[in-house]
Amino acid sequence: MSIPKGRRRGRVGNVSFYFHHGSWWLYFRENGKPVRQKVSVERDEAEKVVAQINGQLAAAAPTLLSFSPISISELRQQFLGYHENVLKSSMMTVSRYRAATQHLETFAKSQGASCPAHAIGACAFAAYLRAVEVAPNGHPNALRRKLRDKGVQFILAACRSMYAFAAKRRHLPPYSENPFAELPLDRFKIEDAKPIFVFDAQTELAFLEAADDWTFAIHFLLAKTGLRVGEAVHLLVDELDLEARWLRVRNKPALGWRVKTGTERDVPLLSEVVAVLRQTIGIRSTGPVFLRHRFIKDGLPLLNGPQRELERECEKRQRSSATPLTRSQIAKVCRSVWRDCGAVKADVIRTNFIRVMSALGHPEATCPKSWRHSFATLLQDANVDPLIRQITLGHRPSTGVGLGMTGNYTHTRPETQRAQIEAALRMRPQSLTLASAKFGKETL
Repeated sequence: MSIPKGRRRGRVGNVSFYFHHGSWWLYFRENGKPVRQKVSVERDEAEKVVAQINGQLAAAAPTLLSFSPISISELRQQFLGYHENVLKSSMMTVSRYRAATQHLETFAKSQGASCPAHAIGACAFAAYLRAVEVAPNGHPNALRRKLRDKGVQFILAACRSMYAFAAKRRHLPPYSENPFAELPLDRFKIEDAKPIFVFDAQTELAFLEAADDWTFAIHFLLAKTGLRVGEAVHLLVDELDLEARWLRVRNKPALGWRVKTGTERDVPLLSEVVAVLRQTIGIRSTGPVFLRHRFIKDGLPLLNGPQRELERECEKRQRSSATPLTRSQIAKVCRSVWRDCGAVKADVIRTNFIRVMSALGHPEATCPKSWRHSFATLLQDANVDPLIRQITLGHRPSTGVGLGMTGNYTHTRPETQRAQIEAALRMRPQSLTLASAKFGKETL
């Protein structure tokens, strides 16, 4: 760009601007400190910015180009506090963000004690993540390994969100991009992802034949409803309508538990599943559907009652504290209520799953979420309507792809949902026959 010599400099009040290496720069002093910044390749646009900044200086207001440098440690505290106290994000989300951004703080310390957040290089951090070794379960004595591709992708996505938070609060230099937004996270190659085990009819039957009655009931429900493990362990007898053959997945905020997506739903039950559930709950009419082993043998837990009674006990325990409780402390109180009413821990279900799968010669299958994957796959094999799959699995409605607005205008009748789900599940009759032999068959 050729600029006449007399047009290469200008001034508006206390702000000067000049042409340098193909772009217009401005210069001024704010709070006694010099500010020099490239603003545009066009003089007209640069003059507008200069006039705006001069007006802000005259009014003693923060200028367009001012920002407050911040350390990674301080930024993490603000970001996590925002999710904790303002957005009220789930405890699991906050925990995952805390673990992810800890890697960035560790990296920043390796760059020097005075390294501010805006001086971090996203590409250099990504390269660091590819080389770092971690303990997968967090235990200091666990065997360490490199982060998986999906782990690296999530950490960088969490940092991108944290830097977007920082930009809105003017902790990053103006006219600079979010460094993590420039990384093509959607194009990351996922080459080392842990494979998902999907049951076929023979392996499903073999698993259920090898399971004891307690293990059978839980995993049979997971296999035939697609529930998440957390939904199964927090399922209350109050939420079963065995006469109508429906199971209701509901949020329980007063008991410290919510559905992962927040989406409540009703799930139809096969008659074989109803028979299994009837024997599982016996004469009970309240409390968790699945109790720990000790209560099956030794009688009901001391804390036993309908959902409202459990909520009152939870409120009572929270009020007994001399000081206001944090969200993590409230969550701990809620977990104590679930423990005292006999609820099964998700880790116990996972342990049982691993033990049975190892005995069947599948040690690579370590996650009971495989039942949910298998359930969804079976529905697809049976050509179940995508909207019914979405409703039954409890996924959030899509806004950008898939059914789009059609989903908002389509209202699935319960009869249609039940008919399609039952038709799909009866494509595997062997496990249903086994359940009928062990627990009897529900007469319609």
